[in-house]
Amino acid sequence: MNIVSKSKKRVVLPSRPEPPTVEQILEDISKADPNDPVFSILEKTGHESPPPADSEVELRFQQCRRFLELTEQLEESRGRLQQQREELQATGERLDKEVEEVKNRIL
Repeated sequence: MNIVSKSKKRVVLPSRPEPPTVEQILEDISKADPNDPVFSILEKTGHESPPPADSEVELRFQQCRRFLELTEQLEESRGRLQQQREELQATGERLDKEVEEVKNRIL
């Protein structure tokens, strides 16, 4: 029986950029138009849109509050994805060992 070994290439992903600072986020939000698509996405996703504001300050406050909520959700998702990634890596390593054991038994 002839077994051909295939090289397994691992994909190396680029490192993640640093998240923006609070100052950068606030600067970005302050420069955004109230009708910016980022803020209108809430309506498209079925999330409650901010209540009508009596002033520009209230509108910005509601936008910042929603942004922070979404940021929290993203952080939670990132944590879950990191855990799943680690579990998949551990499973992959176990699988690699088992495949190697099977190959050694055949030879």
